[in-house]
Amino acid sequence: MGPVYLTVMEICGDYALLRSDGGEERQTAIFLLPEGITDGSRLKFENFSYELI
Repeated sequence: MGPVYLTVMEICGDYALLRSDGGEERQTAIFLLPEGITDGSRLKFENFSYELI
């Protein structure tokens, strides 16, 4: 399986709402995400880790 590209839609306390390019939404704990994310940040999820792009 290849990488999944996501957009940070909203940060709510300890969680972030992410939306994939395919339209699927997921909530993810902030501590799993890279430092410096804000609403609108783009992420790549691959090999069970997130990377800010």
